[in-house]
Amino acid sequence: MRWIHVVAPRGAILRAQVPETRRERMRGLLGRSSLDSDVALLLEGTRSIHTFGMGFPISAATLDRDLVVRSVRRMPPGRFLPARPGVRHVLECAEDADLRPGDRLRIVRVD
Repeated sequence: MRWIHVVAPRGAILRAQVPETRRERMRGLLGRSSLDSDVALLLEGTRSIHTFGMGFPISAATLDRDLVVRSVRRMPPGRFLPARPGVRHVLECAEDADLRPGDRLRIVRVD
């Protein structure tokens, strides 16, 4: 996985992992016991996700092609987020992430 830094409008900076292989995409956040508030997983080209097998809740921000937040949903373990029109990416982050619909995210640094 590669790391990027994502900046939200209110100054939050998230260190986001971006899966590069199918195996990394399938694993996602599975196997972790928690997620730090400044860490996220950006699933590029993904329109829906699930939290089956996870041990903690997350927030899922659906993004359009310009990285504008379309919706933010709290996702307890064992849930499914279906695809929505206009969604091109999903950002999985800590459930207390300060993201709101309409926020435009920026990638500022790639590690």
